[in-house]
Amino acid sequence: MNSTTVNTSPAPRYFERVYVWQWPIRIFHWVTAFSVVALFVTGWLIAEPLLGSSGDPADHFVMGRVRQVHLIAAMAFTVAFVWRSIWFFLGTRHARSGFPCVWRPSWWVGLARQAGDYLKLEAGRPHLGHNSLAGLSYTLFVIGLGLVQIFTGFALYGQSAPGGIVDRTFGWVLPLLGGAMRTTSWHHLAAWGFVVFVILHVYIIFIDARQYRNGLIVSIISGFKFREKTGGEDGRPD
Repeated sequence: MNSTTVNTSPAPRYFERVYVWQWPIRIFHWVTAFSVVALFVTGWLIAEPLLGSSGDPADHFVMGRVRQVHLIAAMAFTVAFVWRSIWFFLGTRHARSGFPCVWRPSWWVGLARQAGDYLKLEAGRPHLGHNSLAGLSYTLFVIGLGLVQIFTGFALYGQSAPGGIVDRTFGWVLPLLGGAMRTTSWHHLAAWGFVVFVILHVYIIFIDARQYRNGLIVSIISGFKFREKTGGEDGRPD
C-alpha cells in the first residue's frame, strides 16, 4: 500500500528591496515632524503661559525664549514646506504618488478601495508610494493647514515690526480674516487640526506596517521599502 505525502507548509514568499523615498523627502518629513511638535508646544505656552520665574522678568526672558523657539521652528517648517513643494516636481514618481488627481477615474477608484480596506481592516493592494487616501489626507492637512499656519503665523509676527518686510508681505491677512484676534483663532484651530492629523497618521502607519510587512516605518529613515515578488506580474511599483 503506497502512502502519499502531502506538503502542507506554506509556499515561500520572496521580497525585493526598492528605493522609494529619496533623501530630500526623508529630510522634509523629519524637519516637518520635529518643527510641528516644537510649534505646538511653544504655541500652547504662548497662548497659555505655564512657565514662571522669580525676580525681574527682564533678567530671565523665559517667554521671550519660548517665542524665539516658536519663530525658529516656524522658519524650519516653512523652508521644509517650500523644499517639498519643489521636490514634488523634481523627484521620482513616488514623490507625486497619491496626489489628488480628481480628474482621473483611477484616483477615485483607488480612494474608494483604500477606504474600504481600512474600514474592513484588510490588507488590500500594496503600494510602494502613497495611495490615494494618503495623498488626499496629506494635501488637506499638511498642505492646506500648512499654508494656513504659514500665512496666519507670519501675519501675526509682522505686528512686532509694523512696516517691516514680514508685515508688508503677510500683513494683508489680518484685515482679510477680520483682525488680529480672529487671525489668532484661525491659527490655533489649524494647530489642533495638525494634532488630529498626527494621531491618524501614526495610527495608519502602524496598521499598514502590520498588514503589508513592507518596511514602511523604516523606509522613512533608509528610503527603502519591500514588495513581494509574485510570478506572472511585472511588479512595477505604484
